[in-house]
Amino acid sequence: MSISNAIKSVQDVMRKDAGVDGDAQRISQLGWMLFLKIFDDREKERELFDKKYKSPIPERLRWRNWAANEEGITGDELLDFVNNDLFKNLKTMVVTEKSDPNTGVVKSVFEDAYNYMKSGQLLRQVANHINGSIDFNKKQDRHVFNEIYETILKDLQSAGNAGEYYTPRAVTQFMVDMIDPKLGEKILDPACGTGGFLTATIEHIRKNYVKSTKDEVKLQQSIHGVEKKPMPHLLCTTNMMLHGIDCPNQIRHDNTLSRPLRDYSPKDRVDVIITNPPFGGMEEDGIEMNFPADRRTKETADLFLILISNLLRDSGRAAIVLPDGTLFGEGVKTRIKEKLLEECNLHTIVRLPKGVFNPYTSINTNLLFFEKGKPTTEIWYYEHPYPPGVKSYNKTKPIDIKEFDVEKAWWAKRKETELAWKVLIADIKANNYNLDIKNPNVVDPSHEDPEKLLKKYNEQIATVNETRHALKSDLESALNR
Repeated sequence: MSISNAIKSVQDVMRKDAGVDGDAQRISQLGWMLFLKIFDDREKERELFDKKYKSPIPERLRWRNWAANEEGITGDELLDFVNNDLFKNLKTMVVTEKSDPNTGVVKSVFEDAYNYMKSGQLLRQVANHINGSIDFNKKQDRHVFNEIYETILKDLQSAGNAGEYYTPRAVTQFMVDMIDPKLGEKILDPACGTGGFLTATIEHIRKNYVKSTKDEVKLQQSIHGVEKKPMPHLLCTTNMMLHGIDCPNQIRHDNTLSRPLRDYSPKDRVDVIITNPPFGGMEEDGIEMNFPADRRTKETADLFLILISNLLRDSGRAAIVLPDGTLFGEGVKTRIKEKLLEECNLHTIVRLPKGVFNPYTSINTNLLFFEKGKPTTEIWYYEHPYPPGVKSYNKTKPIDIKEFDVEKAWWAKRKETELAWKVLIADIKANNYNLDIKNPNVVDPSHEDPEKLLKKYNEQIATVNETRHALKSDLESALNR
């Protein structure tokens, strides 16, 4: 059975179980089981090279010892084992300074995970499908499963809450390419979701900068992520293992905004931040008190913008997805933007067309690129167009990375075009820090040359008359017959 069919079979089995209700629970259930399977396969790999390796998971709880045997425990016995032994002990693992770093990884994954299945027989079927069809130590299986995993993450989109949209791969890749994270730089996604930006960063650095095993170790130490919600955190941790991160203990299950801004020290600063923070949502009461009094708000995206500019080292770089509302908003939003432009060089804003995040939201979004340590003197805008013949994006025809080739070519040698324009900081200040600046190269029809407008009008009238005569002729012919 192929991997894609195996995953489909797993989901079909789960639909029969009375305890699993909806896509979100199915994905969560599949998530912790895949985590244990992948973790076990990675341990087998380590055991080949290190005969003294000792798993942080107690022997009886390792995947190989309860799930690998198709004829193993099932029914009520399996259900009792999973609920009262596996989960109970993995949730309460003791983590000390001397513990294997993966002890904390396993505990963080299971702290908020649940076994939703109520049928031990169906749970056994799911384990058998996963165990019998997927070997993550086979390069071919791992490559194919990366694609299947992307499908699982897309399924999560339709199960998500308002304000949580997972970034299309083309947008993620473009942002990483333009920021160009390098080996040895400390990289952070403070709202990492399922890990799209981090995996793109790992692939980028491996392709361009990793030349030795020492380089690989340096890369693995440089990747950092934080995710507030348990299910995306579980999926991100698993995603990191799939992308060769041996110990993804730097993917923390936490809310980055819950720490007071003043508590961040120089050692917390990073070189690169690439992220798509939740937008359109509100933080819980009290979170805003972690931020300076003149910039307090409950709107999540605004708080992340403050946090990101604070976390960057001097000369640090950031790429962030933000909605139009942040660009044109007033009041607190104005003060946030003013501070950002004073402390950072916001050199580029790429304006995305509607529908990039369809079908999950039609909100207009923008990609902001800035560097810490120098004030903004001018901002370049680039209006990303739809490809020829396309009026909007959708689930089956999303935005494609090839569409960004023109932006990439323009990036190094910037000049004004029909799609690109420059705005000086003096004009932005005069406009009360409104960054929602429309393309000046698109002429408003009401401001066109009168002679051109008259010509267009006459052409339209001629077309209408031609159509009217044709209809009249057809009608006369019909009546005569």
